[in-house]
Amino acid sequence: MKKRLFILLIFFWAIPSGFAQLKTYSFEEAEQLAVKNPKPFVVFTHTSWCKFCKMMENSTFKNVEISNKLNDSFYFIALDAEDKKDIRFNKHTFQYQPTGTNTGIHELATALATNNNQVSYPTLTILDSDYSIVFQQASYLKAQDLLEILEKIK
Repeated sequence: MKKRLFILLIFFWAIPSGFAQLKTYSFEEAEQLAVKNPKPFVVFTHTSWCKFCKMMENSTFKNVEISNKLNDSFYFIALDAEDKKDIRFNKHTFQYQPTGTNTGIHELATALATNNNQVSYPTLTILDSDYSIVFQQASYLKAQDLLEILEKIK
């Protein structure tokens, strides 16, 4: 009994206070949920090799305030720009477009992460309930900066 209690105490001690898990949706899931509960979409366009993308994943999106705000007021979608699966969104099917041997970019990433005729990673795009872009930022965002942006949008 004492051993179980000790393990339980260690478990709760190891979990950070205010631990929050960011809910991530696919485009299809978010679109279906938005029919009954309209909220803006926050799309994080990233790649597996982008160091600033990884930094945002491991710091900005792990911030408790950010997680709570995104979970409550937005549909958060993480879009891997090099994902090869078709995505059905806004009555259109977006596909991966190869650009060479083992290279390419998803059409939806091109649509949401192009700034000054160039796709940049990471890009944070906020779409209104009518799917129009209301905000786009192509750079690393600290938690406090993102929180300020989310407050202005909602």
